[in-house]
Amino acid sequence: MKILLVGEYSRLHNSLKEGLMALGHQVVLVGSGDHFKNYAVDYSIRTKWTTQYWLARKIKNAIYRFTGLDLEMTEKAIRFYRLLPQLKGFDHIQLINSDALETHPNWSRKLYKKLFDQNPKANPSLLICGDETPVNDYLLQDKLKYSVLTPYLKDRSLQPEFEYSLKYTYPNYRKLFNWVSENCKTLIVSDLDYKIPMEAMGYTVAFIPNPINSDAIPFTSSAITNKIVIFLGINRLSYTKKGISYFEAALEIIQKKYPEQIEVIVTENVPYSVYINSYNKAHILLDQVYGFDQGYNALEAMAKGKVVFTGAETEFTEHYNLSEKVAINAVPDVAALVSELSFLIENPQEITAIGQRGRQFIEKEHYYTTIANRYLDTWTKSKS
Repeated sequence: MKILLVGEYSRLHNSLKEGLMALGHQVVLVGSGDHFKNYAVDYSIRTKWTTQYWLARKIKNAIYRFTGLDLEMTEKAIRFYRLLPQLKGFDHIQLINSDALETHPNWSRKLYKKLFDQNPKANPSLLICGDETPVNDYLLQDKLKYSVLTPYLKDRSLQPEFEYSLKYTYPNYRKLFNWVSENCKTLIVSDLDYKIPMEAMGYTVAFIPNPINSDAIPFTSSAITNKIVIFLGINRLSYTKKGISYFEAALEIIQKKYPEQIEVIVTENVPYSVYINSYNKAHILLDQVYGFDQGYNALEAMAKGKVVFTGAETEFTEHYNLSEKVAINAVPDVAALVSELSFLIENPQEITAIGQRGRQFIEKEHYYTTIANRYLDTWTKSKS
């Protein structure tokens, strides 16, 4: 098959591409690289005219201030439009989000229509692996014990920090999602944090876990010979949504409690190629506190043998029928985080054991070619 993947936010599509290519398929990935993360793509719609030069940025900001027009979004649309002649002859197209092109919603619909029309056999699919209209509609009902929107629900003054998430509930993005979902043959979710809301909102979805290319990720046994190294990678754009303040508060206590036994590494807003290697020496990685399941970064760290504080709720352990921990269920409670960290520091053999089980879990449930085959099966069924 010749497959087009549109958009990239976490390296999910890159890993899926590797799995599909290992199975003998031809794959093309189009995207912006997602800002500072700079993920690899085959065809880029990354902005240049509106971001690289001081004067252009000043003009862009002035136009946005007085008119509300975002020229970065406009540039992405133009760049994708110019790519359209090269994006033909595909057997399948998958969007990573209804807003995969990161442009004006009404422009997105027109560009998707052109793309779908010139690939009549493609039977497009929509992958839901982050913010999306029905997901956020459900989370705003506040029916779960917590979610990435919990901080906003508790404090509406945080709205500016949640503007990216909330935009999916606005009429223009709602209209975009409705159009995309009606024109995609299949809706796919990557983990339980999206499966639960989508099904609660009445959607039929195919659940396919994130693909992880563990062949390309070396496993290192977390045997403790000196200090226990704890890593926290901060993305300022998702700082509140991931509950990073809880980790920072817990680390402050842990550093005072075990000053001679631990080392803490913190990075902030680094490109993916730097981030993936910045925690190699770590034994423990702090990911997020508001998840039921693991996102892509947590899974890659688990593949390396790290003990990851992330989503590992009861729904997760029951779905995968787990009797032993493969990750630590991080919750928005400083005392609980301190307790979990203290236990690991005082019982370092558990770090080794959980790290090994985490790697085994990734190989069993997330192996990239196995997951790629599940995508192929799902896409094929959508054509029948």
